[in-house]
Amino acid sequence: MDIPLALFWDRLAEYNPDAVRLDNFDQALVGIVTVHGSPPVAAYDRDRCISILVRDGMDPDEAEEFFQFNTEGASFGPGTPAFLDDKIDWETNP
Repeated sequence: MDIPLALFWDRLAEYNPDAVRLDNFDQALVGIVTVHGSPPVAAYDRDRCISILVRDGMDPDEAEEFFQFNTEGASFGPGTPAFLDDKIDWETNP
């Protein structure tokens, strides 16, 4: 991201004071997501999140499972962040 994290969070809080920050994944933050009818939330790169877990000592399979159940599958209320997965193979996953 091109703006300082503090400024990013201040701006997001103006639109959604309940937006959740996953501090351990700051390096995976990619922006803000808006969906019609819902407040904007932070968006994180899924692969970067898993890479951070591996960097911090988990093996890749353990990191994937941990992330799926404890982060991606968690609900933090109206500020629950979104996770970008841009590695979908459209030919094998219709």
